[in-house]
Amino acid sequence: MDLGMPALIELRSLEDCARLCRELGLQFVEWNMNLPQCQPERMEAAVLRRIREQYGIYFTLHLDENLNPCDFNPRVAGAYIRTAEDAIALAKELEMPILNMHLSKGVYFTLPDRKIFLFDQYRERYLSDLRTFRDRCEAAVGAADVKICVENSDGFTDFQLEALDLLLESPVFALTFDIGHNHSIGGTDELPILERRTRLIHFHFHDTQGKKNHLPLGAGEIDIPKNLALAESCGGRIVLETKTVSGLRESVRWLQECHSRTPGS
Repeated sequence: MDLGMPALIELRSLEDCARLCRELGLQFVEWNMNLPQCQPERMEAAVLRRIREQYGIYFTLHLDENLNPCDFNPRVAGAYIRTAEDAIALAKELEMPILNMHLSKGVYFTLPDRKIFLFDQYRERYLSDLRTFRDRCEAAVGAADVKICVENSDGFTDFQLEALDLLLESPVFALTFDIGHNHSIGGTDELPILERRTRLIHFHFHDTQGKKNHLPLGAGEIDIPKNLALAESCGGRIVLETKTVSGLRESVRWLQECHSRTPGS
């Protein structure tokens, strides 16, 4: 399995991330489009190719957390779709195999007795807009070996699961399993992910203690070896998604020690 690291806020330059990635013996960096230096128009392909070749690594890309191609304002939705298309173009140019994204729940109205999500209330329009996004992405990817992986976060709703299946009708879309966020919400995302296991190809690994996420591996409550076995069976890549340099080093050290304790390793 290939192991990677996220772009870290402590490391301001792309090259600093690449340098740490190689130092730790990891295979890739997952750039994050929430960072200003990771916007497609600022990520020069020639520079990234030089970094990739110099450090012997490759890249994946996490789309903006706010990505919402189903916003009811068509100008806003259009901007998000064009942003995704720009990311796809960059991924194709740099042979990035994975674009990672979240499925937005959108806005909700709080009533005295419940929350009403507008995407649920206007589900037909929501799914129609998502179909447009899916088809635009599929056209942009074309024959390239690029997958757009939808990541779990804080519990899939019914309308999100319907949306997820609509996206997975396209061979361009696949799944990311974040084991930490799943654990912190009581494991409710695991079943829908495993029910679609044939499309599971990407993983985010971090430990969790109660609701506290992004801990180094081995510092929390998760059965990491069980999830490593799942990732290996799926042939997936793993991002060690701790958010600090020290946490990343701890996770790599824990994996090395775990491997050394494994019989036959």
